[in-house]
Amino acid sequence: MPLPAIVQEHVLRGNDAMTVDAFVSFTLAILLLFVGKGLSARIGVLRRYGIPEPVVGGVLCAAVVCALYYGIGLRVDFGLGARDLLLLYFFAALGLNSNVRALASGGRLLVLLAVLASLFMLLQNGLGMAMAGLFGMDPRAGLMVGSVSLTGGVGTTLAWTPHFTETLGIAGASELGLAANMIGLVAACVIGGPIAGWLIRRHPVMPSASAELEVGTLYGDDSRQTLDYHALLLALFWLNLALMLGQGIGSLIARAGVNLPDFVGCLLAGIVLRALGDLFAPNGKRMWQYRQMQPGLALISDICLGLFLTMALMGLQFWVLQPMLAFITVTMALQITMVVVFTVFVVFRAMGRDYEAVVMCSAFGGITLGSTATAVANMSAVTREYGAAPRAFLIVPLVCGFFIDLVNALVIGLMAG
Repeated sequence: MPLPAIVQEHVLRGNDAMTVDAFVSFTLAILLLFVGKGLSARIGVLRRYGIPEPVVGGVLCAAVVCALYYGIGLRVDFGLGARDLLLLYFFAALGLNSNVRALASGGRLLVLLAVLASLFMLLQNGLGMAMAGLFGMDPRAGLMVGSVSLTGGVGTTLAWTPHFTETLGIAGASELGLAANMIGLVAACVIGGPIAGWLIRRHPVMPSASAELEVGTLYGDDSRQTLDYHALLLALFWLNLALMLGQGIGSLIARAGVNLPDFVGCLLAGIVLRALGDLFAPNGKRMWQYRQMQPGLALISDICLGLFLTMALMGLQFWVLQPMLAFITVTMALQITMVVVFTVFVVFRAMGRDYEAVVMCSAFGGITLGSTATAVANMSAVTREYGAAPRAFLIVPLVCGFFIDLVNALVIGLMAG
């Protein structure tokens, strides 16, 4: 039976490859997010360990694609162009949901988390370089399974690949980094919930009853939430303003010679717009009606985060790991173990041994193994189950998106030589 015409226009198939364009890929991501929600609601172990719904649907798709590759030799490539835009909207919404006064109250924790993450980068790179030497490789190749791919993510991996391949002469640096990032991303999603659950069971910590859950609630699960047409439209308007302002901020940062992800500018733009709105229209006058549009902002941010993470995971190509399976397996097992031990015994204690510290611990795997979106997704799953943690949602993205990338660039430059 032939494919419908509209699908034929969007799915291109070669002798051993099938490319699914951005429109169909985006539609599939929506379906996978529904699948992940359905499975998470029906499978108790997924809820018990706080596995985010996008992870369930995304990894399931990646596993099917991997089976097709090994079973019939068919390689499926998804067009993921919408993924990056979703991330920008999410962080613009996160910035608009951020209260600068709350940042001031958590200033010490912000600095402390940045210091802990920076210290862990050195441990991460030291382990990667040591393992590369043991496997007879150039020790500097170990940086690609260290902070380059794990703390830095895909963008940092691709940005540093020319230096490793052309300047240092390390063949396959890109594949090595992307493979490590794939494993790290999945591991970060999996360990966040269990770490938080174990800490909550072991220590008598409770969320503040007065904290309002602005980011991290899946509003589709709450039938009491109502959305106003005008307020939702206003939320989209301010989000678009934040994206435009974020592009300008990103350009200024790039001109200063600093290479940071695009979402950093959108996050900062959202924070600036929120601060200006609260300063000049504290009672929600005219076009700034924050309290009215806040449910819409939270809804948009949750949808964008869920779809972004689903698309990021459904695009994983597990077969890339095969040529370097032994090195990757041993090194990543040690890296993940080190993250868990460091989080439980160092991060939790240093961040205050309270509920906010637990939520930040659930995100630390995302900071050091996955991505900022993974870190926030883990926090969303934990706070939806146990309660709000507003300082964590402000501190973690700022540490991930700003401080960490700056420090990581310096660390990689010094250790790569």
